[in-house]
Amino acid sequence: MSHELQLDRLITGYWVSQLIYVAARLEIADLLKEGPRSVEDLAEASAANADALYRVLRGLASVGIFTETDPRHFALTPSAEPLRKDVPGSKYALALMTGDEQFRTWAELEYSVRTGKTAFDHVYGKPIFQYLGENPSKAKIFDAAMVGIHGREVDALLNVYDFSQFGVLADIGGGNGSQIRSILKHTPGMKGILFDLPHVIERAESLFTDANLADRCQRVGGNFFESVPAGANAYVLRHIIHDWDDESCLKILNACHAAMPDDAKLLIVESVIPAGNDPFGGKLLDIVMMLIPGGKERTELEYQELLTKAGFRLERVVPTDSEISIVEASKV
Repeated sequence: MSHELQLDRLITGYWVSQLIYVAARLEIADLLKEGPRSVEDLAEASAANADALYRVLRGLASVGIFTETDPRHFALTPSAEPLRKDVPGSKYALALMTGDEQFRTWAELEYSVRTGKTAFDHVYGKPIFQYLGENPSKAKIFDAAMVGIHGREVDALLNVYDFSQFGVLADIGGGNGSQIRSILKHTPGMKGILFDLPHVIERAESLFTDANLADRCQRVGGNFFESVPAGANAYVLRHIIHDWDDESCLKILNACHAAMPDDAKLLIVESVIPAGNDPFGGKLLDIVMMLIPGGKERTELEYQELLTKAGFRLERVVPTDSEISIVEASKV
């Protein structure tokens, strides 16, 4: 492929991402789970225009998402299967979130680059987490999208780090609790604390009952800029620190420092940015952080400097077989 053609495809990449978004909105993958169907049948079931839908699905089939099995009949492909809502590792919610709020926010990238301000706030008039708190349906999509993006990371953590050394693990900003539930299932003798905003904890309650873990994990609502629960042996912050600027991060880290016993560990789970030009997803995720919550991905040196300011000592960075690492720290 020529450099020019490669650049053409990169420039027009949003064409495909928006086709995926619309297919997800219309729940086409779910409509095809029993086998091929005509575009007229799909259009009737999804309240769409048949000719327009045909053009969308033909475009997606040209890049391997769906396949035209007979004229104007489509079926799932391995790349389309994860767009179903009911499969493990579903990308349905991610497609919705990326194609809606994130797509509109990315359109204001220049605003952030020129001003240094958060494009999401500029577009929606409020910070992302306030927006989610006021829009429960969007918050549900966000929760599911985070599981779709980060769900596989828990196994990567468990493969390289021994959580059984801790009697109590506090998951700070743990969202719907998918991480702490997985760690507790893997570590039978451990107890847990899930800490997040009260409305987030409310969304998580039924998941612990369904997983038979309600007795092993406290669910605590609060604000990690002010305080976090005391007394755990380890405090994990997965994809929390990258959401915030340094000043805000120091408030979170100070709250953790105040709550932690002297021998407890702090575990920051993030994409630690490497030097050089090699491809690394965290370098692009960093732009999402700039545009939406106003945070950033950091290098190992930047984590060391941040931790030192909060009274911690960086002990080691533990890589995993995914792009995330565990930044392990202790109180000084």
